[in-house]
Amino acid sequence: MLVKICGIQDVENAKVSAESGADLLGMVFVPQRRRKISVDGAKLITSAVKDAECPSTKIVGLFADQPIEEVNQYVESCKLDMVQLCGSESVEYCRSVSAEIIKVIQIPTTTSESSDLSFIYDLIKPYAESGYHITLDSLVPGYQGGTGHSFDWDIAASISKSGHSFLLAGGLTPDNVTNAIKRVNPLGVDVSTGVETNGIKDPQKISSFIQNARRLS
Repeated sequence: MLVKICGIQDVENAKVSAESGADLLGMVFVPQRRRKISVDGAKLITSAVKDAECPSTKIVGLFADQPIEEVNQYVESCKLDMVQLCGSESVEYCRSVSAEIIKVIQIPTTTSESSDLSFIYDLIKPYAESGYHITLDSLVPGYQGGTGHSFDWDIAASISKSGHSFLLAGGLTPDNVTNAIKRVNPLGVDVSTGVETNGIKDPQKISSFIQNARRLS
């Protein structure tokens, strides 16, 4: 079970996440996002994680509909292992990014829209066939992830049973992640808001989330 802790903004929580067993650490580079991090801050986090005894933890940069040149510049300067694309980026766009890709597919939270599985499969298919990792997150108008809202896990379970591999995001917490994994059987889980207290990453919640996500392993 892959575990991604997203929205990391400081060295302390990056190290707690990595040392607790997180596979992926996400840093936000999207303008005007609450958790956006500076280049200098990102460099400090990358160095701290790579210098710690956590060589398997990968650093992920989050972007949304930004110029490819800008994304690739961040990849190089911040030594990112992966890029998570949260906007409407095409497969052609993904091919020009100089790092391993996670593409976010947003699932509507309304039953009538999310129940159309063929529509969701059509969204996933071109990226999956191109070898990119997939994250399923809830669609909240005006936001590109990190909302803390979940979508219907029965929909996610159906997608999983159809043979699609993905990370599950949206509304996960230390209290519900074990149940989510039982119901959905995803490749991994991705959390940000669910391990925060008053909008700040909480080391205890991070450790509990990772422990509970691995409980079924």
